[in-house]
Amino acid sequence: MRQASIARKTGETDIRLTLNIDGVGNADIDSGCGFLNHMLTLLAKHGRFDLTVRCAGDVDVDDHHSVEDIGIALGQAFYEALGDKRGIVRYGSMLLPMDEALIMSAVDFSGRGLLCYDAAIPSEKVGTFDCELAEEFFMAFARCAACTLHIRQLAGRNSHHIIEGMFKSVARSLRQAVAIDADFADEIPSTKGVL
Repeated sequence: MRQASIARKTGETDIRLTLNIDGVGNADIDSGCGFLNHMLTLLAKHGRFDLTVRCAGDVDVDDHHSVEDIGIALGQAFYEALGDKRGIVRYGSMLLPMDEALIMSAVDFSGRGLLCYDAAIPSEKVGTFDCELAEEFFMAFARCAACTLHIRQLAGRNSHHIIEGMFKSVARSLRQAVAIDADFADEIPSTKGVL
């Protein structure tokens, strides 16, 4: 089983996160931010990852530190759980409709952490969640997972639907990319022989 447990403690957050890439979509999330709890639950369900998150953060200031640091911890968990990436498909993509929103995502577990993000979220907040933090989360994740991640909003007027579409689309892209390709199960998916 491809699993990882991450403990990350800073002056701003204290995070405990467990990930099972070969799970069934179970989630037990307490991020300190209700909207992020919902998004991480969606990511686990649509990616079929088992995910547990506990975060005590300085949410009395705002949610920024918790959101970014959970992105870091989740990226580190993917990086650790995938090991040398032997046998993985490596690439995944999804064009996902979420009501009026249409989101495209694509991922490459290349060993190079990069986020290409193109979204025009119309409102500053969904509830108490700062919409700009969606980009911060995915940037932290991509850097620490050492993957190239593209997210593009192709349509959408509702901020909640746009961000929810992002998390669902990325979950499905990740699910494809980390799947084991039975025909290449003992190979590193790169001509370099390492990722």
